[in-house]
Formats: sequence, C-alpha cells, structure tokens
Amino acid sequence: MIGAFIAAAIAFVAALILVVVFFAVRSKHTSDQVGSKKPINAIDTLGVNSSLPEHSQISAKPSVTENTPLSQSTPAGNLKSRFAAMGVLVAAIFGTLSAKLWSMQIMEASAYEAESEENRYTTVFKPAPRGLIFDADGVPLVENRVALTVLADPDVADSRTVVQRLSALLGVPHNVIRQRIQDASSGAQSQRVVVSDARMRDVAFIAEHADAFPGVTHEERTIRVYPYGALAAHVLGYASTVTAEDIEKAREGRALELGDVVGQSGVEMAYDDLLAGDHGQRKVMADANGNIVQLISETQATKGSDIYLTIKAPIQYVCDTALAKLIAPDNATLGTGTGTAGAAVVMNAKDGAILAMASYPTYSPTTFVGGINEDIWSIYRDDEHHPMVNRAIQGLYPAASTYKAFTGLAALEYGFADTSRTWSCSGEWDGWDTGDIQKCWKHSGHGTLDFRGGIVNSCDVVFYDIAYHFFENRGSVGETAMQDFIKRYRFGELTGIELSGEESGLVPTPEWKAEYFRDYPEDAAWRGGDSTNMVIGQGYVLTTPLQVACAYGALATGNIMKPHLLKEVRNDAGDVALSFEPEIVATPEVNQEHLNIVRDALHGVATDNAEIAKEFSDRGIDPSLVACKTGTGEVAGKDDFAWFACYYPFDDPQYVISCLVEEGGGGSSTGAPLGAELLAATIAAEDGSLTTVNAVQGYTGRWIEYVGEDSGRTD
Repeated sequence: MIGAFIAAAIAFVAALILVVVFFAVRSKHTSDQVGSKKPINAIDTLGVNSSLPEHSQISAKPSVTENTPLSQSTPAGNLKSRFAAMGVLVAAIFGTLSAKLWSMQIMEASAYEAESEENRYTTVFKPAPRGLIFDADGVPLVENRVALTVLADPDVADSRTVVQRLSALLGVPHNVIRQRIQDASSGAQSQRVVVSDARMRDVAFIAEHADAFPGVTHEERTIRVYPYGALAAHVLGYASTVTAEDIEKAREGRALELGDVVGQSGVEMAYDDLLAGDHGQRKVMADANGNIVQLISETQATKGSDIYLTIKAPIQYVCDTALAKLIAPDNATLGTGTGTAGAAVVMNAKDGAILAMASYPTYSPTTFVGGINEDIWSIYRDDEHHPMVNRAIQGLYPAASTYKAFTGLAALEYGFADTSRTWSCSGEWDGWDTGDIQKCWKHSGHGTLDFRGGIVNSCDVVFYDIAYHFFENRGSVGETAMQDFIKRYRFGELTGIELSGEESGLVPTPEWKAEYFRDYPEDAAWRGGDSTNMVIGQGYVLTTPLQVACAYGALATGNIMKPHLLKEVRNDAGDVALSFEPEIVATPEVNQEHLNIVRDALHGVATDNAEIAKEFSDRGIDPSLVACKTGTGEVAGKDDFAWFACYYPFDDPQYVISCLVEEGGGGSSTGAPLGAELLAATIAAEDGSLTTVNAVQGYTGRWIEYVGEDSGRTD
C-alpha cells in the first residue's frame, strides 16, 4: 500500500515537472522573438503615392510595435498556447492514474488479494467449558451445567418486529435485546448472545416458529454450578459472563471473546487461565453485507483443566456451619447469636495446605451466574456486614493475647524474661509511677507467676513489665527490638496465598507512628504506653486470622510455610499436569531452648486451664495433645473480639487452627469452644469418620441490632 502511494506521488511530481518544463520552453521561445525585426513592405508598395519629395522619403514604420511578433498578438496564437498547457495537464493526470493502477494491480496485488480473502472469510469463536474444581479428595465443589443459549445474527437488530417478539417471549426489554445483538465485540460475523440459560419452552417455541424468528438460533453451552451453595464461597470465588469492559482490560496473553465465562474472585480468578480452556472455532464465508453464506471449517472447544484444591469438604462444611450457628442461629439472622461476624482457618502445619477457610457472613456464588439480580446485589453490598469480604485474609484485627507467644519469645531473646524469674500481679500495673494505671484482664490479680504461668494465665502485668524493659533499654537493644523480633514470624507481611485482596496487617514502630501522626506532632512520639499496648497485641497492632495460623504453624514446626490452596492440576485426559510443591518461606532465627519454653507454656494453656481442657475432652480430644492460646481483642466502640489459635498434636504437629469472632466476647468463652469444634472435625475428617457435606446458606440480608454480653476481657 505504501508503494502505491509512493508511485502515485512520483507520477504527480513528474507531471508537475513536465508542466514546468513546458512553460519554461515556451517562455524561452518568446524571449527569442522579442529582439528581432522583420522587414515590412514600404507604403508605396501598397498602391499609395507619396507627396513628399523624393530626397526626403524615409522608410515608413508599421502601425504595430516592431518588438511584438504578429503571431502573439492574435487570438489564435493565445488559444494555441492554452490548448498546449491543458494537454500537458491532462497527460499528467492520466499519467498519475496509470501509475496508480499499475501499482495497485502489479506491485500491491498480493496485499489486496489477502485483504479481500480476510474480509471474505471470518473466524467465529465458540466459548470453551471451564474446568471443574474439586476438593482434595475429589468432591466436586464447582461443576458445569449444560444450558440453552439463544443466539441471533447481527442483522436481527435491524428487525423491529423480531426484536419485539424476542422481548415478549423471553421477558427481556426490547432495548436490552437490541443492545446485546448490536454488541460486536465478539466479531462482526459472530452470533450474539441474546439470553443465557434460556427456558426449554422458550427455545422450543422459537424452533417451532422459525419463520417468525429469522436469524435466531440456539445452542447448548455450559454455565457454572456451585452444588453446595455458599460452601467455601470466599475460597472458590465466582465466575460470570465476560463484558466488553472485561475484554478491553484483559491481561496480556488472555484471549477473551464475548460469551466467555471468567473468574471474578477467589480460586475462579486466581487460576482462571488454567480453568478457561481453548475456544472452538468456526471459519465461515460471508457476503458483502456480512451475512454468513458458507461454513468452511469447524473445531470444537477444549474444556479447561480441572483444579484440585487442598480444601477438605467435610472440614470446610463444619467451619462454615459452625460460624453460622454461632453468629446467626435464628433463621440465619445476624444479631441473634454470639458476635456479628467471624473467620476460621485450618491449615496443615507441615506443608501449608489450607484444609478449610471460612468467613461469615458469606454469599452464594450461584447468584452471579448469568448476571446477579439487583436486589441480591444490594444485599451483598451491605456496607455494615460486608458479606463479600473474606475476613480470613482481609479482616484486620488486634492480635490480642495470641501475640504473647511472640513477644514472650522476644523477652527470652533479650534477657527480659527467663524461667527463674517471677512477677507479682495484683490486677494493676504502673511501672513508670505516673499514676496512669494499666489493668490486667483479671482485675483481682493472678498473684505470683513465673514466665510459663504468665502465658498460661495470659497475665497482662507480666507482659507490661516485659514491654517496660524493652522501652527503657531501647538505647542498648534498639528502638524496634521487640518489633523486629515479631517480624521474624512475618507479621506485617503478606502470606503469599493465591487469593487476591490479602491484607498485610501492621506491626507499629516509632517511625510508622511519626508518619501516621505527621499532622499531629503532639501525638507522633512513641511512648511507653505504645510498647505496653503492643506487647499484648493491642494498640495499633493489626493482623489477619491467616497470619496468626501461619505464625503458630511456625511455632509448632520451626518453619513458616507458604499457605496454599492448590493441590494439583489435571488436564482434560485426567492426567496430573501440575502439582504444588510445599514452600518454606522462612525459618525464624530463634533459640531452640527459648522456643521449647514457649511451646511448653502453650501446651499448659490446654492442660492447666480446666475450662479449656474440658472443651477438648468433651469432643474426644486429649488436651495433652494440644497447644493453644486464647485472646480477647479490644476495639473502640464495640464488644470484645474473641481469638483462639492452636496446633495438634503437640509432639508432632500436623494441624494448626486460627479463628476469630467479631464482638464475640472472651477468647476462652467463645474462641476456645469454636476452635475445639474445628479441631475435632479436622481429626475426624482425616481418619475418615467425618464425610458429611451439605449445602450452606448464603447471607440473607436479615439482621437485628446486636446486643452482646461483654463483661470485660476474659482471656
């Protein structure tokens, strides 16, 4: 094409040069005639006698100027020159056109032929069935269902009658139907999706009255099915039909066509490329109006790969239902139970595999199939209860006394605690003698305690004193000695799980506080009270239930494992194409003797506290096989948040559990029973005695004002 333009330009320039040359030559010829004189007949030769004397006769001069040739002073001479110029111009024009035709027919012939063929033949894509999602034992968590899809040729949009008939039959506004048919984002010759998952009777009516619906057909396509409702909803996520905006924003390498189903959250989104499959293709011949006149070739779509997760469906079912029964026991209505929301994580301590992850309130992914109803979407967008938020990885909470295992290790590391030292707890502490008294959760006091007793009883006074020594000795150990030790367990960092939207939490430091309060200098300094708050997991400390699970897994095994949901990927033939390999993210540098001291203290929480030991015993679990820690987080303007973390068995850890109940009260009274129930379910599922899996109900939008029974922290 560029060659044609160049040739045309050259021809035009050549013609222009010819015109210029012509006029130049003409001008030269004229100038040559200007200085010449031609003989003119004497007057007497014209038959006129002169009256002048003979001696005075001189040659008579013509009446016209001698310097002007006669030929140029006549109209015939002017016309001749104009015709000559016009001839040259016409020749130039025809020369240009000839050059253009030559370039198009000779030089660019192959390119134009290729473009003609491209316009003549069109490839139409057909959506591929998505791969399925299974739990670790092959229980299908996400399946496909064959659905009838009504399709229309592009020119159907121009038929007002057909559009109105489709509108009346399918119950979709006619302007919406026209807009769908006019959407050419899947290709000019592609049939447009009018309705997905149409009713059989509607499709049958169209087939029986084909003359009334010219250009309208149907075909079978697959749509997503979530057989267990809201089970593991935040893990699985949801998928929905791609929009024109999704196509425009598709990441590099991801080919999307209108009609495709794409993952929008959770595993559906994280492994969308593997689940997507390959499009089917139909090569068709189209006429000048874009109408398909012949099918040239067709290849069938290839189903996407199947994903096997580490999730164990029976454990997941217990997690989901336990949170629902605790928080919304009366007709799935929030506010009728204990707490307003919650989350739980069950993880394999050795390899980081997530066996269950639950968040409540939850939602049903099925409602997003084919487009979510506006009424349901308004429920899911509830700005107060946030059912779409995965609290296990996105909920940020004060770590409360679950932090004491790590701040206690820090104290042993820096010599601010050891097994021989004791503390006296009267229920109050004022280490700086300022009169600003800080309370222990047990206002009557714990009496005299050693380090192990400080953790077993979760005594705040013991840890206030530890924080005091860190603050007073910051000149020698460093301003952030305690924070730096806590960060060895990757608090304040992303765990690296595949799900999007994970929060990193916060380990507050003097530098962070100075920046956070930069506009309020009077509040920007790091004070002793900041250290005493942080040492018990309060103040500015923020963490997620998954972070706590990973950190307690590191206490149990010595390694911080990368949490993961993927077990393996199997192709369409059922062969394993990819398996997840466990990944050690970090091995915290900790004195082994100190680690054993803390482990023994966590073991004592399960064995020495009668109420907690009973929670395990009642569920058939030997308390001596458990190490755990409770926590009660304080949040301004709300009831206390209940925490519980544990690992099992104590001598050879296999499982780690972390759970939280927002406004659930004390960790011992609410968190421990929930954690014990989840641990019992995990043990039962692993030995094969628990196999029950049923559908889980999503958030209904029903709630009443919550009135807790918080009577103060009760670790």
